[in-house]
Amino acid sequence: MIFILLAFIIIFSVVLIKSADLTVISIKKIAGGTGIIALAAIVIAIGTSFPELFVGITSAIEGESSLSLGVALGSNVANIALIGAGAALIAGGVSISEVIIKKIIWFSFACGILPYILLMDGSLSRIDGFVMVFVYFSFILNFFKSYHHQALKEGQNNVSLTRLIRKVEHFAEDKWKSLARIFIGVSLMLFSADTIVKLSSLLADKINIPIFIIGLFILAIGTSLPEFAFSLESLKDKEPQLFIGNLIGSVVANATLIIGLSVIITPINSLNPSKYLFPGIAFVLVFLLFYLFIRTKKRLDRWEAGVLLAIYVLFVLIELV
Repeated sequence: MIFILLAFIIIFSVVLIKSADLTVISIKKIAGGTGIIALAAIVIAIGTSFPELFVGITSAIEGESSLSLGVALGSNVANIALIGAGAALIAGGVSISEVIIKKIIWFSFACGILPYILLMDGSLSRIDGFVMVFVYFSFILNFFKSYHHQALKEGQNNVSLTRLIRKVEHFAEDKWKSLARIFIGVSLMLFSADTIVKLSSLLADKINIPIFIIGLFILAIGTSLPEFAFSLESLKDKEPQLFIGNLIGSVVANATLIIGLSVIITPINSLNPSKYLFPGIAFVLVFLLFYLFIRTKKRLDRWEAGVLLAIYVLFVLIELV
């Protein structure tokens, strides 16, 4: 029975990821694919975080907000130490712009530790949820402001405006196809996410472990696969700004928007803060190491990616023992 539940969770996770991929492709067409880091961090990052978002919302509706908490917190550790490091390891390393490092790295770190700070009182209330959602929209407004300034700068050379008009005209030709794909993708994500939540709850009961652990590892890794696919593709296309924008944007979305919406729907009470201490330490460790690596040479080398991967494996082993 346990293996059957695991098999169905994997199957519906694949459906969730494929439907998210369909939605992301359509969103990228709408966004225009300009390659600006602001659009990568906002549009593409939230697109690749759709699996976590839909699992979070549906688990909250089902009264299992601790599952969404586990998925979001686990995904943030996985995004840096498994997804980002794994993609860099395969690609042979990645160069990171110093402007990007200075611009968003510390804000994203603050967002990543925000849920841990808020749950120290033993609960995540609706007020906490609104705080996290407010922080996310502050992140969005900040980046749209940056994008606006950059677009104006490009406009001085008559570049930005013409590019934008051409992309809008191109989108107008097949907008209904893109909208239809988004509708289909969202519908599939809702169905598969709801099924995954129910199956995860059954699995937690069968093997007698907290549902938070199911979310922290099994679902966190599964729902992070879109980020991994996009990271590999961006490095293959020599677009490191999209790689880091998606990576950091996903961390922010998971820690603020996804957890925030989940606890607004269903607050989490009677939390044991010590239970979340180790995942918090793991996130801080891998994030600071990631920052240290890219700050020294403005590049993440293959051996450094290997160190991050090793830490993630150790994190999994310690948490499960």
